[in-house]
Amino acid sequence: MKELFAVIDMQNDFLTGTLSNSDAVRIVPNVVRETKHALERGATVIFTRDTHGGDYLSTREGRLLPVPHCILGTVGHEIIDELKPLAARAEIFDKPTFGSEELALFAKSERFDKVTLVGVCTDICVISNAFAVKTALPEADVVVLKDCCAGVTPTSHATALDAMRAAQIFIE
Repeated sequence: MKELFAVIDMQNDFLTGTLSNSDAVRIVPNVVRETKHALERGATVIFTRDTHGGDYLSTREGRLLPVPHCILGTVGHEIIDELKPLAARAEIFDKPTFGSEELALFAKSERFDKVTLVGVCTDICVISNAFAVKTALPEADVVVLKDCCAGVTPTSHATALDAMRAAQIFIE
């Protein structure tokens, strides 16, 4: 089975920076463990990084979420320290918004049988990428590891998991 393991936006700004979240901090050991396991079993591992420029507040996202975050070249944009050694062994896709078109196209071009997603935020970027991958690879198993994801709130995390489950994305 050809597997892709995608670590979504595990960046400083989402864990300890401008959009910090204690639920996101709690999943770090789980994400590290599962990413190591994915590498050990030979899965292709990629990371996404939410990536914005200095003009963030003038973008659609910035007008609707007026909190500058993950600005290219800042500490907040960087992958968290606990995952940096693993990210150094993986490809990183920078994305200007919630979903990564590059991730979906890569998954489709490589014809993965299984795509597993972990990271933040379940209810924004994880769900966007899960749906993008599901659209690109309708016959693949798309899996989200719920204990390796955190939403903006526990309620929005649960709602996102339910929405993905309804779309035949496996929640483990």
